[in-house]
Amino acid sequence: MSVRVIISGGGTGGHIFPAISIANEIKDRISNADILFVGAKGRMEMEKVPNAGYPIIGLTISGIQRNWRNLSNILFPFKLLSSLWKSYRIIKHFKPDVVVGTGGYASGPLLFVATRLSIPALIQEQNSYPGITNRLLASSVQKICVAYDNMQRFFPKDKLLMLGNPIRQDLVNNGRKKQKCLKAFNLDEHKPVILVVGGSLGARTINQTIADMAKELDERGIQLIWQTGTAFEQSATTICDKLPHAQSYPFIHNMDMAYNVADLIISRAGASTISELCLVGKPVILIPSPNVAEDHQTKNAQSLVQKKAAVMIKDNEAQKLLGSQITAILKDQDKQYELAKNIQSLAIANSSEMIVDEVLKLIKP
Repeated sequence: MSVRVIISGGGTGGHIFPAISIANEIKDRISNADILFVGAKGRMEMEKVPNAGYPIIGLTISGIQRNWRNLSNILFPFKLLSSLWKSYRIIKHFKPDVVVGTGGYASGPLLFVATRLSIPALIQEQNSYPGITNRLLASSVQKICVAYDNMQRFFPKDKLLMLGNPIRQDLVNNGRKKQKCLKAFNLDEHKPVILVVGGSLGARTINQTIADMAKELDERGIQLIWQTGTAFEQSATTICDKLPHAQSYPFIHNMDMAYNVADLIISRAGASTISELCLVGKPVILIPSPNVAEDHQTKNAQSLVQKKAAVMIKDNEAQKLLGSQITAILKDQDKQYELAKNIQSLAIANSSEMIVDEVLKLIKP
């Protein structure tokens, strides 16, 4: 069997990494599958996708700015028309059997054209509140894969499949022993460990809050593993060099081991991150980023809070409330157990496999 698949999505890691996971699963099953990515020029997918080993073509497309006085909005109709025409040419040349969209600017024109040409299409929505691109495409595609309950508020119920978010399986399914992971970070097994993850680029509020409380945490014997992003790397290094129980990294490459040793995780609330945290099954404090479209992260976090699967602190309240929440959770074994049990109950471990099942079903004989 040979298949030709176009996958389109990007703008953020939340759209890109699920797309790459879907591509990898297709390749694992069908080694000669021909997979082409379509992204937006100047966005991070133009780097991340080739690094993962797949070809990508960029469209000249961008979003509409919320400030209507922004001059770039004047160019939007021209960018859209250009992207629609280029999408048509890509599809006619590549001749895909099926197209997959994971959200983001580029997936709109590509999937719009594909569905008008009667090519079967599937979209994968990562968030509990869908992006505008996927909402607009919903009526045209055959299947809509989602990761949260009650998505019939936004999409046709007969198209919905609750299949979760594809994640990087190496983060959680490694079978490593905790003792080995503790040794890798030079940690004391008798003292609690906090893992702080602001995302691969860091998070300014989280970083500044942890910087302010790092000394106090250290004096209380609380061990800290802190992923800072590159912008805060030097400041965090200066702080942690003076503290015996604290260590910082611009990016943690062995995140599977960091998850393993953590007693409490402090994190942003991106959709892919939350899916990983569900599989990890540890107590979590979520501090949603206020700087994302349509406040997706707050809605993602609230969906967990409603199930008593996480604690949420607003970004503008983090410096005031984070310390007391850390103390409350670390002192309360019952609370730790409840949070861990409830978040793990939401995990969907084989999301990529199930989504690819649906993708392959759409291919016409």
